[in-house]
Amino acid sequence: MTRAHTALVLIDLQRWIVDRPWQPVSGATVADACGRLREHFAAADSAAVVHVRYVRADGADGGLAAAPNHLVPACAARAGEHVVTKHGLDAFEGTGLHDHLRRTGVTKVVLAGLTTAHGVASTAATALRLGYEVTVVPDATASESDAQHRETLDRLTVLGARTCPVDALVASEAAGG
Repeated sequence: MTRAHTALVLIDLQRWIVDRPWQPVSGATVADACGRLREHFAAADSAAVVHVRYVRADGADGGLAAAPNHLVPACAARAGEHVVTKHGLDAFEGTGLHDHLRRTGVTKVVLAGLTTAHGVASTAATALRLGYEVTVVPDATASESDAQHRETLDRLTVLGARTCPVDALVASEAAGG
């Protein structure tokens, strides 16, 4: 997969989400893997990085200004990176993400973050319906249990998403694949 026309979409890497117990790896491990992916994608001018964060529509969680809702430092948005705020599971629902990706010529999305069974799965299913090529990075996401994580990845594969671990994704792109 080349980075031209590709967006890395990092989902729900906020402190209160990352700090919860996840399987098969911890939220901190997911955040580290996402940071590594972000560095890889940010190195290419032709690749887009999108950060997705969840806040409650009613503001009961303190909104965007609340410290627990801030993205973890390794995944905080930088200049030129797009940030999407969602109020449900799906990063496309009511956010303008699809319009942003189409405007920037994105046809492929690489999804990572939390959680496999919720935000990642919902976003992946919508991306597939919208015609994007979708890759989910299994070692840069986690869920409530190892079984839930694996079952969700299997279901997304049946829907048409591909999975590719961080090391393989970085190596294939470094080789121009």
